[in-house]
Amino acid sequence: MTDNLDLFGDAPASPSTTKPAAHSVTPGAAGEPEKKKPVGKVVQPWTPDASLVALASRLPSNLYFGTSSWSYPGWHGMVYDGQYTESLLSRKGLSACGQHPLLRAAGIDRGFYGPIPLADYLNYAAQVPEDFRFLVKAPASVCDAWLRGPDGAGRLPNAAFLDAEIAIRDFIVPATGGLGQRCGPLLFQLSPLAGLADDGPAFFARLETFLAALPPLDTTQTPHACYAVEMRDAALLTPRYIRLLRERGIRFCLAARDRLPPVLRQAHAQALMDEGTAGPLVLRWMLRERRSYAMAEQAFAPFDKLADEDVATRHAIADVVVRTLRNGQPAYVIVSNNAEGCAPLSIVRLAEVIADRLAS
Repeated sequence: MTDNLDLFGDAPASPSTTKPAAHSVTPGAAGEPEKKKPVGKVVQPWTPDASLVALASRLPSNLYFGTSSWSYPGWHGMVYDGQYTESLLSRKGLSACGQHPLLRAAGIDRGFYGPIPLADYLNYAAQVPEDFRFLVKAPASVCDAWLRGPDGAGRLPNAAFLDAEIAIRDFIVPATGGLGQRCGPLLFQLSPLAGLADDGPAFFARLETFLAALPPLDTTQTPHACYAVEMRDAALLTPRYIRLLRERGIRFCLAARDRLPPVLRQAHAQALMDEGTAGPLVLRWMLRERRSYAMAEQAFAPFDKLADEDVATRHAIADVVVRTLRNGQPAYVIVSNNAEGCAPLSIVRLAEVIADRLAS
């Protein structure tokens, strides 16, 4: 394997026609109407049925399923018991998420759009149990190479791109200080690089300088935290990139989304990452191939059902998760509504597949 080859050769397809097992758990919001309660000032958790609790008991404690944000009124009857505004759920919905048998993590997406104050991180941590974990996105100020206009197009180069001092000040210090032992992966989601991706060696040199300047994570304060990078340019997902991450102790974030190779092919990069010494899995199931964020939002709102199941991706994710767990490593799996239409229900289906494979 040479540095110029990508990691994604042909591989057998994952099962794409498998139907949900007969014992599939189907929370009320999946199809049975429930009496809706009026909006209140306190978010009440939904009471799970026995089958969901039993499913959770079949999974190991180092598997952390979570949703990409949590402020969705459509989750009534599967996470929340009642109808609440997005604003209230954003502020107080985490407590209910933390009581769901399968939801033991959450992605804090708002961090990408601007620095989060320490007080907000402390508030998030106070709403969930000690064994809950957060995946936090670094701000675009250090993760986007371009200053973008209202249409999302890059207008000017971003002088703060991959500036370690800004990352430390605006992201690492408040996130680790506020979340403490509940802090999981600290994610640098690199926006599409456009012309910068054409010169791979120059970009990798810049990325290496940035990663080398990140402070070691304090294992007494944040024993479960790790740094991770999500690359959005498929052409840069090369063995050289994976070796760079390994040498710096940074995790590869496997992302199921548009414009990237499917999970089954990205699994080659994950296997190379763990060659010799396995580490945590950081995986985000965001979008289906060839479906943009805007398309998914329009098609799936209000995110209260599985509108377009992606069984092939589900099984491919299960493969990577099971391999990680059997290596004794934790797996952080964050799921978006835009993957299949409803993140909590996607997690239930994925949990069923993983539990069955672990038992076989």
